[in-house]
Amino acid sequence: MELSWEESVTYSINTIYLLFSAYLVFVMQLGFAMLCAGSVRAKNALNIMLTNVVDAVVGSISYYLFGFAFAFGDGSNSNPFIGTSYFALSNVPNSTYDYSFFLFQWAFAIAVAGITSGSIAERTQFSSYLVFSFFLSGFVYPIVAHWVWSSSGWLCPSSSQLLFGSGAIDFAGSGVVHLVGGIAGLWGSLIEGPRVGRFDAYGKPVQMRGHNAALVVLGTFLLWFGWFGFNPGSFGKIVVGYPGTTDQGNWTAVGRTAVTTSLAGSTAGIVTLFGRRLLVGHWDALDVCNGLLGGFVAITSGCSVVEPWAAIVCGFVSAWVLIGFNILALKLNFDDPLEATQLHGGCGAWGLIFTGLFAKEEFIIQAYDSGKLGVSRPSGLLMGGGWGLLGAQVVELLVIVGWVSVTMGPLFYGLHKLGILRISADEEIAGLDVSSHGGYAYTAHPEEHHPRFYGDYVRMQNQDH
Repeated sequence: MELSWEESVTYSINTIYLLFSAYLVFVMQLGFAMLCAGSVRAKNALNIMLTNVVDAVVGSISYYLFGFAFAFGDGSNSNPFIGTSYFALSNVPNSTYDYSFFLFQWAFAIAVAGITSGSIAERTQFSSYLVFSFFLSGFVYPIVAHWVWSSSGWLCPSSSQLLFGSGAIDFAGSGVVHLVGGIAGLWGSLIEGPRVGRFDAYGKPVQMRGHNAALVVLGTFLLWFGWFGFNPGSFGKIVVGYPGTTDQGNWTAVGRTAVTTSLAGSTAGIVTLFGRRLLVGHWDALDVCNGLLGGFVAITSGCSVVEPWAAIVCGFVSAWVLIGFNILALKLNFDDPLEATQLHGGCGAWGLIFTGLFAKEEFIIQAYDSGKLGVSRPSGLLMGGGWGLLGAQVVELLVIVGWVSVTMGPLFYGLHKLGILRISADEEIAGLDVSSHGGYAYTAHPEEHHPRFYGDYVRMQNQDH
C-alpha cells in the first residue's frame, strides 16, 4: 500500500525514535558489564566481562531463531499463551512488526540474561552461561513478553478480552524483564549455594566487597542513561494520528515518563544512602548505586501512567524493599554477589503492585488508547479505580514467579546434576580468571601476592603445565 507524504513522515519519525531507543537500551549492556565487573572480586573480573558479552551474542541468536516468534508471532497457530508455531523472524509478518521493533525487543531480551548472570557470578562454569542464556532469551522470557505485550496475550492491557476488565499494566517490564531475570537468578543461586567463604562456620556473613567502585558508579550512570530508552522508548512511537484524540500526543507522555523514571531512581538512591548509614554506620557509594537501580526497576512498570509525586513514593518504598530483602538474604545464607535477585526480583514485584495502586486513568488512556476521547479504563486502587487493575497486577506477579520457577529451576538443577554448573572449590579460591580464562584481567593482580590466595594461584598455574 502506498503511503501519503504525511504518513511517510510519521512513519520515519517513529522509526527513528524507536531505533534510537533501542540503541539506548543496548548501551545498558555496557552498563551491566561495568557494574558487574566492579562488583566482583578482581580475580573474577575477566570472567564476568566475558559472560556479559556471551549473554548478548547468544541471546541475539536465540531471540532471532525462537524468541521473537514466541513473543510476537502472529501466525495461524498463535494463541494467548505461547505466540506462534513459527521459529524465525523471517516468518513473522513485517506488516505487523518491522525490523526496528525487533531490534528494540531484542535489546530487552538480552538484558534478562544479564540480570541472571549477576546472581550466579564468581562460581559458575562458563558452559552453563551458554545454556541458560540461550534458553532464557529464546523461550522463558519471550513467553512472558507475549502474555503482557502482545495484543493477543491474555494479560495484555490492549487485548480484545481484558483480564478483570483491565489487563496487567507492565509498561516497560518491571515484571516481564526484571522479575523474570530476578527469579531465574534466585533459582540459580539457590541450587549452586553460596560462594566459598561467604558465610563462616557459624553461618555469619563474611564481607566480599567488589574490587572497583569506579566501575560500579560508571555502570550505574550508563544504566541510568539507557533507562531513558528502556522506559520512554516503550511507547514505540512518538507521533500518533488517531481521529478524536487529545492534543497532547505521545510527546507529553514521553517526557513525563522520563521524569518519573529519574524521580523514582533518585528517591530510592537517597533513601538507601541514609537507610544504610543508619544500619551500618557509614556512607556507602555501592549501596546507593544499587538503591538507585532498585528505584528504576520498580518504576519501570508504571512509569507512563503515574504522576511524578507517585514516582517519589515508588522510589521511597523500593529502597526499603531492597534493604529488607538484603537483610533477609543474609539471614537465610543466600548469596547473590550483585544483589540481582533482591534488586530485580524484589523491586520488580513492588513495581507491579505500585502500578496497581497509583496508576491514573487519564495517563492509562494516553498510553494504551492514544488519548482517544470517551474511553474509560480501570485505574489504581488508591486513585479511585477499584480492584480490577491491582488484581491483574497480582496475577501477573504470581504467574511470572510460577512460570520462571518451573522452567529455570529444573534447568539449573539439571546442569547441577550433570556436574557442569559450579566450578570446584580450588578453582573458585584461585579465581575464575586464572582457572578458566588463562590469566587475570589485570597485569598486577591485587590478590596474587595475598597469603590466602598465593598457594592456590601457584597450584592452578602448575596444573596448566
